[in-house]
Amino acid sequence: MGLDTSPAGRRAFLYYSAPGLFVVLWSTGFIGAKMGLPYAEPATFLAIRFALVSVILGAAAVVLRPAWPRGWRAFAQIMLVGILVHGVYLGGIFAGINLGVSAGDSALIVGMQPILTAVFIGPMLSEIVDRRQWSGFILGTAGISLVSLRYFGNFDSSFEGVLLCVFAVVGMSIGTLYQKRFCKDMNLLSGAFLQFGAATLMMSVLALTFETTQISWTGEFVFALGWLVFVLSLGAMTLLWLLVREKAATQVASLFFLVPPATALAAWPLFGETLNSNSIAGMILVVCGLLLVRPAKENRHRESSR
Repeated sequence: MGLDTSPAGRRAFLYYSAPGLFVVLWSTGFIGAKMGLPYAEPATFLAIRFALVSVILGAAAVVLRPAWPRGWRAFAQIMLVGILVHGVYLGGIFAGINLGVSAGDSALIVGMQPILTAVFIGPMLSEIVDRRQWSGFILGTAGISLVSLRYFGNFDSSFEGVLLCVFAVVGMSIGTLYQKRFCKDMNLLSGAFLQFGAATLMMSVLALTFETTQISWTGEFVFALGWLVFVLSLGAMTLLWLLVREKAATQVASLFFLVPPATALAAWPLFGETLNSNSIAGMILVVCGLLLVRPAKENRHRESSR
């Protein structure tokens, strides 16, 4: 059987397959950051990552000739989203991990995004969060807390690192909602090129201003860099924007409830971290919260008919 590329097939992929794939890919970003940061400072690491992505996207744009935004305002809005979701978000997470925040702790903080998204929805979008979805948020938050109890027991991360991670999630939440409202007609290829270009400029300035820009080109660093460029920046971010375009912001944000459990599962074989009863119970709560946040079947049918 071949891949169904019809509109109905693409929509079915976005609703049923893409969310799970996105969670798996996104959770590996914390592992990649932890692997690569011993060999390069955060802004330097990200400047190289973003620059490589920009080159790849630029070459693809030359060949495919996508549509570009019309007017300086559209350019500025798309680049602002890039600064928020790439520069602020990843910059804050990488800097936090570099200051001592563990991969599990950073994944826990990322799990706050659904709550922040719900708070920002009122003034920015016309989406309504009902009582059932709030119940899902509460269950998901409880699950995230259970999964991360082992990190709280030895929470030696610096206060500045934790604040940077929180700041990163705020930036990601605002960027996702801003994208949903002002950049919904953005061409994915040209838009991603502009976003990563803006983030490259931001990280380059920070690296040249505050860091030594020294890099140890070890095999582990090259692997981490390659994984983050191709799998995370090109793969997972494309999935995220497709999901944001097709789904409500609260539904997309609910996927981040699954990131801490997925990170815990990835850390099990890589770092020898075992899953205890709290972790298993937390994962069950997370899944239940996700099911509550997902729209009712009739709403999905109504959206698919538009």
